[in-house]
Amino acid sequence: MRTIAVLNQKGGVGKTTTVVNIAAALAATGLKVAVLDLDPQAHLTIHLGVEPESISLGSYRLLTQSTKFEEEILLVRPNLWLLPANINLVGAESELVSVVGRETILREALQSTEDKFDYSFIDCPPSLGLLTLNALAAAEEVLIPLQPHFLALQGFGKLLQTVELVNKRINPNLKVRWILLCMFDSRASLPNEVRADIEQFLNNARTTNCAWASAQVLPVYIRRNIKLAEAPSYGKTIFEYEPTCHGSEDYRKVAEFIHTQLQPTPQPGMQSNQKPPIEIKLVSPPDLQISPSGFTQTTTAPAPSEP
Repeated sequence: MRTIAVLNQKGGVGKTTTVVNIAAALAATGLKVAVLDLDPQAHLTIHLGVEPESISLGSYRLLTQSTKFEEEILLVRPNLWLLPANINLVGAESELVSVVGRETILREALQSTEDKFDYSFIDCPPSLGLLTLNALAAAEEVLIPLQPHFLALQGFGKLLQTVELVNKRINPNLKVRWILLCMFDSRASLPNEVRADIEQFLNNARTTNCAWASAQVLPVYIRRNIKLAEAPSYGKTIFEYEPTCHGSEDYRKVAEFIHTQLQPTPQPGMQSNQKPPIEIKLVSPPDLQISPSGFTQTTTAPAPSEP
C-alpha cells in the first residue's frame, strides 16, 4: 500500500478536491483505495456524500480510542473506502497531549491493513499540529497542492521544514514527491513565474539529502474550473458530476501520472512488469444512504455500467 499525505497549512488550495478526485480516478480502475479525513471541518467526508453528524465512527475514535482501522471506515464507492471525520476531531489534540507515542497512532493503525489497499490518501487539516504529524508519520510520500500566487509561497518553506523534521525524527521514509499547481491560469504571467520559481528551488535541492530532494512539480496542473467547486455540494466526485469538464480531464491525468510514477523501476536486463498507464473508467453515482462497513460490505448502488 502506498500512503500519500496531501498537505498544505494554507486553506482553500485544493487539498480535499485533490484527494477525492485522484482517489476516485484510481478506484474506478479497480484499485483499492482508502481516503482518510483528518480535518475537523470534515470537507472530505462531505464531498463524498456522507453527513458528518450522522456517524459516530471515524478518525476521532481511531486516534483517541485505539479502535481498528477496518472498524472505522465506510465503503462509499466501488473500491473506495472513507475514514470519515466530524467536529469531535477538534478535541483529539488536547485529549492526546499526555499519550506516549501520540504522533504515531495513525501509522500503527494502518499497519494491519497494508495488504488490503493499493493506495491510501490522507487529507490533512490546514495546520501543522498533531493531526498533521500523525499523517506525516504514517505516510511515505507527500503531495502539496499549491495555488500559484505569491502569498501561497510564503508558507511553502515552513511546510518543507516541518516535513524535514518529521523525516529526521519520526519517519525516515517520508519524502516530498509532488507539487500540484491548482487553479492554474496559463494565460496569466504570475502563475508561470511562480511555477518557474518553484522548479528552480527544487532543482537547487537535487544534490542534497533533504526530504524534498526528489520532489517535482507535476507536469499536469489543475485549471480553474467552476465544476470542481460545485461538485462537493452534491456529494459527488468530479467524474460523477461533470465527467467531460476540464477538472475531470486534469485529475484523470494527475491520477495516471502518479500511478505510473509509483510503479517499481525495472532493473537493467530484466523484463519489466510495470503496468501500462491507467485507464480511468467512469462509475455511476451510488446511493448515498451509506451505513458503516467493513471490507466485505457493498453499497446499495447498482453495478456501474461499462463505459
